[in-house]
Amino acid sequence: MVVSENLFKWAIRLYPPLFFQRIWVVKFDEGFRGVEVKIRKSFLNTNYNKSIFGGTIFAASDPFYALLFDQILKRRGLQVRVWLKSADIKYLKPGRSSLYFKIQLSDEAIDEAEHVLRTVGKFVKAYPIEIVNKQGEVCAFVMNEVYIRNLYRGEAHTIAY
Repeated sequence: MVVSENLFKWAIRLYPPLFFQRIWVVKFDEGFRGVEVKIRKSFLNTNYNKSIFGGTIFAASDPFYALLFDQILKRRGLQVRVWLKSADIKYLKPGRSSLYFKIQLSDEAIDEAEHVLRTVGKFVKAYPIEIVNKQGEVCAFVMNEVYIRNLYRGEAHTIAY
């Protein structure tokens, strides 16, 4: 389903698995080219060591590349199924304050995915996320491998919006 950036921002903000972990979408960029996310530190996601649970950090990194690709590719007329195929996270520093990250998809990354989907039908690639604290120090580094399948390979089966 194709939706506006603002409507989608609020739907994700209120989605219980993210809301109760204090994962907050600050904004989606126009055309879903990027997203800014804040992980608010609260008693709901603080561990014994007074830092944000690693699971919360991992959960925050999970959906966003897939959501961005899904919305962009559907706007380009492709019927796709997008999943996070795998993820690797490195915890570098404790998250003792709120954490932040921003994802940006370049025109080249989008064009590459679209070309492969229209010719091969399946696209798999890993993308990085750096999660930082208020001081800009990297607290976690994530590599998300995105899997995208064109459900109807070929121009005759695409749907234009």
